[in-house]
Amino acid sequence: MNQIKHVAIIMDGNGRWGLRKKKSRNLGHKAGLITIEKIIKETIKNKIKFLTLYAFSTENWRRPKKEINFLFNLLQNFLLKKTNQLNKEQIKLKIIGNKKIFSKKLKKTLLKSEKITNNNNKLQINLAINYGSKDELIYAVNKIKKKRKSINRLNIEKNLYTKNSPDPDLLIRTGNRLRLSNFLLWQLAYSEIFFCKKLWPDFTANDYNKILSRFKNTKRNFGKI
Repeated sequence: MNQIKHVAIIMDGNGRWGLRKKKSRNLGHKAGLITIEKIIKETIKNKIKFLTLYAFSTENWRRPKKEINFLFNLLQNFLLKKTNQLNKEQIKLKIIGNKKIFSKKLKKTLLKSEKITNNNNKLQINLAINYGSKDELIYAVNKIKKKRKSINRLNIEKNLYTKNSPDPDLLIRTGNRLRLSNFLLWQLAYSEIFFCKKLWPDFTANDYNKILSRFKNTKRNFGKI
């Protein structure tokens, strides 16, 4: 049985779900938050220590401004309401991605949530917002160059946004899309990948546990026979 330390998820399909239900992409984003809370609970039940959620990519800035503003207001309000609860449940929140572009208000909330939950160790949630793996690699290489160190595998890993997390054991992508979308390209080198046809708001705890069970029984060779 394979042990699971780290699960990464591309939470795809919120907008499409909202359009199908009420002709509103924003409704889908709100429904997606409910799924996130369910999956966090199941992750803790399964004693998994790291969960990385792809919330907003560097490419998502191409979306309509109204939708982007709604997403960030949704995130802001979620953290204001839920950070203390995350802290009580011993959950650590870490933001991965470039925070510089966000409003002062959102940056303040993100930093406060990280600070409040910093010492927790039951589960670490890496929330990927304004995240792109190619940008992350450039960021890591530039940090190494500033330190005047050699550009090698170990130094790159030490300077990634995810430097204190193990590589994901598995990636789950919902939404019936078969691509990685510039997500954790370095870290996913040997992760098992599971694609799910369901849109993210329809993804259930049962779906999640079925995938975890399949992973535990998957033969992993890492290049060996």
